[in-house]
Order: sequence, then structure tokens, then C-alpha cells
Amino acid sequence: MRIVYLCQHFPPETGAPQIRVYEVSKELLAQGHDIQVVTAFPHHPHGIIPDEYKGKKYEFEKWDGIPVHRTWIYPSKKGTFYKRLVSYFSFTFSSFYGLMKAGKVDVIIVNSPPIFLGLTGLLSAKLKGAKFVFNVADVWPESAVKLGLVKNKFFIKLAEILESFLYKHSWKIATATDGIKSYIINHSQPEDKVFVLPNGVNTNFFQPAEKNAEYVEKFGLQDKFVFAYGGNLGYAQGLEFILYAAKKMQETVPHAYFLIAGAGPEEEKLRQLAKELGLLNISFLGHLPLKEMPKLFSVTDVSIVPLRDIALFEGARPSKIFPAASSGVPVLYCGKGESAEIVTKNNIGLVAKPENVDSIAETMYEFVEMDEVTREKMKQDGRQLALNEYSWASIVKDLLHNLTKK
Repeated sequence: MRIVYLCQHFPPETGAPQIRVYEVSKELLAQGHDIQVVTAFPHHPHGIIPDEYKGKKYEFEKWDGIPVHRTWIYPSKKGTFYKRLVSYFSFTFSSFYGLMKAGKVDVIIVNSPPIFLGLTGLLSAKLKGAKFVFNVADVWPESAVKLGLVKNKFFIKLAEILESFLYKHSWKIATATDGIKSYIINHSQPEDKVFVLPNGVNTNFFQPAEKNAEYVEKFGLQDKFVFAYGGNLGYAQGLEFILYAAKKMQETVPHAYFLIAGAGPEEEKLRQLAKELGLLNISFLGHLPLKEMPKLFSVTDVSIVPLRDIALFEGARPSKIFPAASSGVPVLYCGKGESAEIVTKNNIGLVAKPENVDSIAETMYEFVEMDEVTREKMKQDGRQLALNEYSWASIVKDLLHNLTKK
């Protein structure tokens, strides 16, 4: 099968969308399919295009054996929503050239958000006689509206019209979670048109490991119980509540320590809050490349996966859960709904109430006091879940089944 994956983000950038497209593409290639990726020049999270790509409008390269067409994007630094829109639209138009360079294809999979890429993918599919698969990783514009990121009623209405149009004209729709699948079916799409393409994990890359001596020494983690967060430092994560909980832990559990890895729009606010709270039990690691993440997990006793207390997130399935589970690291999930059920049902961690400092701190304390037998069982169950249900090989097998099913 000849497949093109259209997405705005791809390695060397790091993040859930980048990893998902890379791993799915690599697995499709391994299973003998003709896969190409059309993406933008690297620019996330700092809005800066690396020197080797600067000034270029198009470049073809092989990334770990995957054919990649990169096209121009206006890189948006941390700024207004409208600047991000300009960035989205710049790639929406330039990516059409990359799709034309990809030649004859059978299926075009478009990653959303940004939702506008769907128009490029749909038009290209029509011109090439290909099937258009809309991969919805986040419901847009609803998620942006509920997070307060988009408030212009006219723009929201236009986005909703575009959303419905793309759902209607897709051959099939792949969703990141069961919650998104239900949302789309409730928006008048037939159930047999929608399937789940969940976040997964490379179980060979992320696996249980001995503590990394470099990290232990660098951050003074000897005899520490380490809570770690790795990912985007954005509004949706509600990380300020983790810092308030860290303050409570500092007062009651002196050997608890927090590592915060990542970059994003809330980074400076969080650093400032840590200073205001007088936190001595926390280190900000900044943006970590993917290759460093196994080192972080090796020194982590509990991986924190927080979300804000918003009804929309009850259908979320954060990708951060699965590398932790695969690494044999229990998860502290601060949230409700689908992911909370995954964590508790499979015994891979504990769940705290989102945006509730007392609940989060109490759950942290429960982890610290947990007996070794219970903790070890949780580690083993996490690793087994990753191997059985969330390895990329099994996810791609299911994807191909849905792409070949009428």
C-alpha cells in the first residue's frame, strides 16, 4: 500500500504528534508498505528553524529510512493565537507542493490539529484519486474554545463548519481516543467510518533500566523519591497544581524530589511560581531530546501525568502514560474519565483529582508509603500492558486492518 502521512510536526522535534507519526511510519515501512511523510521544517517548541533548514522552501530527505518531504512554514514563537494561525496557514498552503512531489498514492492520512491541513489533504486526495483519512488527535475547535484559547465567535463558527465538512468528506476518520470517537459519531458520522488509532510506545526504546548514574549525580537524587514530569509545559496540563503539591511534600516528606522536563508557554510562569513558593525540592530540566527520556525514567519513581479539570479531557488519553508504563514506572494521573480508567483498571498507577492540591499531595504520599510488593506489581503490570496493547506493531496492525476494510 502507498501511504502519505501529512503532519505539521515530525522529528527532530519531540512531542506526542511527532513520535506517533514517526513510529507509525517506521512500523509501516518495516511491514513492507510504501510510506512517505510530508511535514514542515523543524520549528517546535521555540519557533526557530535550525540553520541547516533556514532559507529553504522544500527539501527531500530520508529520516531513519522514512522518505520525508519538508516544506516551508512561518515559524511562530510563543505569541498570540493569530500568529499561530499564520504559521498554520503557511504550512497548509506550502504542504500542497510536498504532496504533489510524493507522486501516486493510495491513502493520504492527515494529522489534526491543525484542522486546516485537512483541506490540503482532501484536495490532494481528490487530485490523486486517493482515499482521505482524517486523523483527529484532538477535537478542534472545541478543545481550544473550552481552554479559553479561542473566543472570536465568527472564527469559531467557521472552524466548526470546516470541522463538519472534513468529517463528512473523509473516507475514514482515525481518532486518538474512544472519547473522540464517540464525539465524532455524535456529530452524525457512521460508526463503521470511525476507528481508534491510539498513542502507543516503542517498547524496545522504553524499557525498565538501572538508574542513570549521571542523572543521580547531577540532580543529587541519592536517597530521593523522585516524581517526574516530561512533556509540554502548557496551560492544559495545569502544572501549577503539581508545584503547590510539591510545596506540601516539601513540608512533610523531605526526601521527595521533583524533576520537570520540557518547554512551553507556561515555563517561565512555573519557574517563577517555584521561586515564590520557595521550592527546594524541584529541578527544571528544560527541553529534553527524545534520546534522554529513558535516562529520566530510569531515575523516576513516579511519572506525573496531569490535566486540567475540564469535561473535554475526560475523553483524553495522554501519550505520556505509555512510555512510563513501558519503562516500568508507575503513573500518577491527575484527571478523570478514559485515562483514569486505564490507569486503575490495569493497575499501572494511582489517580488523583485534577486541579485538587490536597488530592494530588495525598496520592503522592500514598506512593511514597507504598510497600515494595505492591509497587513492584504495579511496575510489572505497566510493562505488560505496554507490550500487549500499546506497542506500535500492534497498533499499526490494527491501522492496516481498518485501511483495507471496506
